[in-house]
Amino acid sequence: MPAAHAPLVKILSLLGLAAALTACAGNQTVPFTGTGTPAQSGQVVSSPGPVAPALATHEWELVAMTDAQGRSDTRWRLPGQAAPRLLFADGRANLRNLCNAVSAGYTVQGNHLQWQPGISTRRACADVRLMDLEQRMGQSLAGSASYEVRTNAGGPPLLVLYFGDGSRWELTGSPTAQTRYGGPGERVFLEIAPERMPCSHGAMANAQCLKVREVRFADNGVRQGAGAWQPLYGEIEGYTHQPGVRNVVRLNRFQRPQPLPADASAQVYVLDMVVETERVR
Repeated sequence: MPAAHAPLVKILSLLGLAAALTACAGNQTVPFTGTGTPAQSGQVVSSPGPVAPALATHEWELVAMTDAQGRSDTRWRLPGQAAPRLLFADGRANLRNLCNAVSAGYTVQGNHLQWQPGISTRRACADVRLMDLEQRMGQSLAGSASYEVRTNAGGPPLLVLYFGDGSRWELTGSPTAQTRYGGPGERVFLEIAPERMPCSHGAMANAQCLKVREVRFADNGVRQGAGAWQPLYGEIEGYTHQPGVRNVVRLNRFQRPQPLPADASAQVYVLDMVVETERVR
């Protein structure tokens, strides 16, 4: 890498994929210790019917937080920062839109979540308020919590998490990509160039597309090679491109349901995680 380039940042996968783990071996995950205690019984009014499947079929965005004294806690609202999101997948609860990726295993027993020891990537963040929020939210994923899913006619479901210290989170749900597209999708890695490239496709005359190439990894995580650079028609769900920054991303690729909208790609790419980041200018 030329000396003028900024240091390469690699983030360790929390989801156990060997390719991502080895490709990101420059960083470490660290245990996320918390002070959570078992949730008190009687805190939850159970919603009718089975609710556990809804946890994994939706991605949950924080809309309200209450502290242990029952007061509204608005410290999670940071200017220019997307709201934290909680995703349940593969037996792990994953916090997103924080400085680091925070993850904890969980099991469901009735309307109770039992958290398992969590881990986090170790990455400095310029915003100390975001790091403080990450620490506080990560500490909540310890011990156990009670939960309920409230249905809302004509609107998104609401997930309420009750923690043992009396605090709670409220999160609105939106269907995950797997739910929307009817399957788990195909796991792929793409390298995204620092700058976009000209592209034309149907009505997209003189457009600027992401410049990408597919990256291949061996089972042990060693990078084997990459394909040719080409434009990516359409955007990547959940990914915001920064000019001058090269990324390697782990994506889920889905087939778009028929009939296709005019000039839409037959495939949809959804961000799972950023594996490598390098600022080149």
